[in-house]
Amino acid sequence: MNASEALSRLRELGVPLVTTADAVAVLKLSVPAASQTLRRLARVGLMVPVRKGLWAFDRDLDPLLVTESLTAPYPSYVSLQTALHRHGMISQIPSIIYAVTLGRDRRVETPFGPYSFHHLPPELFGGWMTPPRSGLKLASPEKALADYLYLTPTRTRLFAALPELELPASFRVETTRGWLQRIRSPRLRTIAERRLEEILREKDRAAGAGAARGRSGGRARRTTPDAPGPRSPPPTGSGRRRRGPGSRALDVPGRR
Repeated sequence: MNASEALSRLRELGVPLVTTADAVAVLKLSVPAASQTLRRLARVGLMVPVRKGLWAFDRDLDPLLVTESLTAPYPSYVSLQTALHRHGMISQIPSIIYAVTLGRDRRVETPFGPYSFHHLPPELFGGWMTPPRSGLKLASPEKALADYLYLTPTRTRLFAALPELELPASFRVETTRGWLQRIRSPRLRTIAERRLEEILREKDRAAGAGAARGRSGGRARRTTPDAPGPRSPPPTGSGRRRRGPGSRALDVPGRR
């Protein structure tokens, strides 16, 4: 089987990534032969080796679509700083792709960039959305924040400080509170809930300050300048006034 035929059969799977096991099943080859075929495709630039046993068809693939394949057989979804940025809640672009999983914590380096995976217990795993025609599992705005707050008290410094946060108009605070109530540890639950309330108070204070500035600015714009007062009379003196060329002589007080 030549490389072109092998690639065509693999693409018929309709997925952005394939495993060596997929190639064994589709190409009807042994494991060594399937691995050799995939390596041959990679050498000519038709496949991208992601990690051992995992291959991508396109080097321009959206890195977020690689996420769940890196944690198989455990499920995962994109969350935390990456999801917060994707939803426009933080402006700082994360240099790492963050995701949560039922598997263990770990960091994975790939041609598509570094990935940081963080374990969630089963009762907290969920709350993702799948944008149309994407195949991506992305935490909702409410769940991305809940995941972040849950991991805040952990020993890792990745969650020590949250960048400036912007809550969208459609943000449902009660959804985030509902996820935090599922945290089994009373200590972790209390810390997460307190941090959420701090964030909400900060947003309320910022909104109040902005409204006050707006009102003050409106008043300042409506204020008219003070009307000029009456002109002061010209000063009088006891001496002789000067006479310009062609002008009449003026009387000086006290003199005839």
